[in-house]
Amino acid sequence: MFNKKTVRDIDVKGKKVLVRVDFNVPTKDGKVGDDTRIRAALPTINYLLEKGAAVILCSHLGRPKGGPDPKYTMKPVAEYLGKLMGKPVAFAEDCIGPVATAAAKELQPGSILVLENTRFHPEEEKNDVEMSRQLASLADVYVNDAFGSAHRAHSSTEGVTKFLPAVAGFLLEKEIKYLGQAIADPKRPFVAILGGAKISDKIGVIKNLLTKADTILIGGGMANTFLKAKGLDMADSLVEGEALETAKELLASGGTKLVLPVDMVLADKFDAEAASKTVDVGNVPAGWRILDIGPKTVAEYAKIVNAAGTVVWNGPMGVFEFPKFAEGTYGVAKAVAASKSISVIGGGDSVAAIQQSGLTDKITHISTGGGASLEMLEGIELPGLAALQDK
Repeated sequence: MFNKKTVRDIDVKGKKVLVRVDFNVPTKDGKVGDDTRIRAALPTINYLLEKGAAVILCSHLGRPKGGPDPKYTMKPVAEYLGKLMGKPVAFAEDCIGPVATAAAKELQPGSILVLENTRFHPEEEKNDVEMSRQLASLADVYVNDAFGSAHRAHSSTEGVTKFLPAVAGFLLEKEIKYLGQAIADPKRPFVAILGGAKISDKIGVIKNLLTKADTILIGGGMANTFLKAKGLDMADSLVEGEALETAKELLASGGTKLVLPVDMVLADKFDAEAASKTVDVGNVPAGWRILDIGPKTVAEYAKIVNAAGTVVWNGPMGVFEFPKFAEGTYGVAKAVAASKSISVIGGGDSVAAIQQSGLTDKITHISTGGGASLEMLEGIELPGLAALQDK
């Protein structure tokens, strides 16, 4: 299934290795919040160090506007990594140019250097050849371990591979194996759970999964648009008007594969403290809006998940940021955790929901990439992966 060379296939002793990691983690006042993505990169970093390499790490962080922005510096991430590793981690205040070159030159085998945010240069997102060449000039080998950025053709993910031997890290390999396997050769029944606000974000995913999955369970705001497309009154609920025709087409082609909620939790306003009530689908009174799937739906979805061989989940079932309207998402999370299926969860919100419900260790694989996992579910080739050397 995975046909790319990995760090196991190259000799790195005494070499400088440029590793594209996904250290796009939340930072506030110079402190790292959720460190999942940093920890996910440790197996590759440790392996390279053990094999005698000098490791140079590069990543983007946030969305700086066209230049350096202290809010998005990688410095706190470098310091945090040092604490995790229990050893000093060097930091270069640029990712290309004289500062980066000098820092890379000094780096000894067994040591780590973190480069400044690649997006401090607007050329990064343009996949600029000159920036790619300068990044590549820092090292002898390139490793991509950033699944969360593999769907972008940027200088640090795709451009650099034109100048250096390029292979995958362990995290990228694991992500592609689990997600790729789930879609290409799933243990059946294969159940996909899709949530989130909009159908338009997931049209390609739904179309692709209709050809692969046995059942697709729909929740979140996108369920409202499907229900409206069936002619039901959604009152004040979020409905994507411009996607109604698409929803009708998907329902027609999906047949019994597409499963929609049978009951809903309503709110009288979009607010954590809103009054709430549960009704069957089609009974939404004027002035109310749907903010979650109801208990009957959770029970029905749990039954389907319980019998599954493979479950892929992307997107929450309701507005789970409001505790009152999080029961649907948590109910589905519990069902996925309790099932004996191979379970793969991708997308920031679904991952956050699993973490908040304390069920992380019951899931086969939690993906570190939202956009990248969606594109894989859609069957799109990831440029950062395609650019690596074949086995």
